[in-house]
Amino acid sequence: MFVISSTPKNADHRYVNDLRRLEYSQGQSRAVLAPFLPLALAAVFLAIVAFVVGTFISDAYGNTLILVVAAIIGGYMALNIGANDVANNMGPAVGGKVITVLTAVLIAAVFESAGALLAGGDVVNTVAKGIIVPDENLGVVNFRLLMLSALFAAALWINLATYLNAPVSTTHSIVGGVLGAGIAASGVAAVNWSMMSSIAASWVVSPVLGALIAASLLFAIKSLIVNVPDRLQSARRWMPVLYALMAAAFVAYMSTKGIKRLVKLDLNAIIVISIIAGFLTYLLARPFLARRIESLTNAKKDIYRLFNLPLIIAVALLSFAHGANDVANAIGPLAAIVSTLESDAGVASKAHVPLWVMTVGALGISFGLLLFGPRLIGTVGEKITRLNAPRAYCVALSSAITVLLATSLALPVSSTHIAIGAIFGVGFLREVLENPDKQKRRPGHKLNRTAQEAFDSMIVRSRRRLVRRQFAYSIAGAWIITVPASALLAAGLYYALQLL
Repeated sequence: MFVISSTPKNADHRYVNDLRRLEYSQGQSRAVLAPFLPLALAAVFLAIVAFVVGTFISDAYGNTLILVVAAIIGGYMALNIGANDVANNMGPAVGGKVITVLTAVLIAAVFESAGALLAGGDVVNTVAKGIIVPDENLGVVNFRLLMLSALFAAALWINLATYLNAPVSTTHSIVGGVLGAGIAASGVAAVNWSMMSSIAASWVVSPVLGALIAASLLFAIKSLIVNVPDRLQSARRWMPVLYALMAAAFVAYMSTKGIKRLVKLDLNAIIVISIIAGFLTYLLARPFLARRIESLTNAKKDIYRLFNLPLIIAVALLSFAHGANDVANAIGPLAAIVSTLESDAGVASKAHVPLWVMTVGALGISFGLLLFGPRLIGTVGEKITRLNAPRAYCVALSSAITVLLATSLALPVSSTHIAIGAIFGVGFLREVLENPDKQKRRPGHKLNRTAQEAFDSMIVRSRRRLVRRQFAYSIAGAWIITVPASALLAAGLYYALQLL
């Protein structure tokens, strides 16, 4: 007897539907778990920091608990710097479609780490550049709690700002943290209010100066190269000058901000070296650009490609200088705590930064950038205004020039504020140049005579908004409340730690 089994006609369809359901459920699981993977990896990094410091480093200091806690908070701060602050250097190049987000993350990770480890400052002021002058009666224990509170409060604030897609100043965050914890520890009289006034002034000076310089550079590029009949001939004449200008600016920038620990140069030497660098770059750029231009057409998109190489070099150098400067400032409270453990002789005016502290900062920035940086890079590079290679070039060059001018004037400026201000400056210049007829853009009260006239009027007005105002308002709001918010957090943490 033979039994013949048969499958239903729609069996294949059921199998396909089951596979689709399985694939959908797996996709939903991945979507739910994906946001937690970077958090888990960050937690692993902090756990490794705690293990290494507690096992191999704490014996040299004696107080394992305070050292491990300080190292964890310092690593947490570095992660947040990588997630938030580095986007200001890489965002314009990504938004200009010159490099991808992955390439930007890799370049920044390498050059930020190199800047921190090779050229990072080996001595930092323990009280955030004179923001607080602690009371003489402030003991070592309370000083350590002050620095822990300041560091943790700054890290929490930057973390919140990153979650809200708001690029904020790392320096201002740590200054606010030290301010709040310092007031809680020593009173209002300990605050250096003249320094705080200078920092408050930089909230306006930094973005405005960056915006003006970036807009001026873009206007010159449009007038001399982009908006002329023979773009190729103009590029042959003016692009070597732009290459030379960028070379001179970044040699001066790196001399004052990037390699000041490796090589200390006076102002005259920096000026001479910068001029020589600009002149040599001009001589080398002329034949290089002549060969490149031979293969290009007169179209704008071809001319834009000439800005790619200097822009990539610029963002790499900006990352190196950022690692050399801001990492030491960010982990300054950690270095201050370590200095009290080294000598146990009280609070010093300056603190030496051990190599392992710099390593925690450098690796933390790199991991923070890799795990959390792409989101804010997209915000800076694409969501404020549309960028291309020339506009991104103007933002990068403006950042270097503005920092140089502010340094010569002894103004404490924020690289974050400068870069974001430059992006807004480029966007607002586009609104002026690309929509010259202001009369048509005024929303008058008269009725349009035809439907076509109403449609055309709506298009003209919509073209006017080339900068997304909601980002301007949210970013400006985050800047204004950075210092008071981190100060309040630090004061609350200090009082909480006093109760433990």
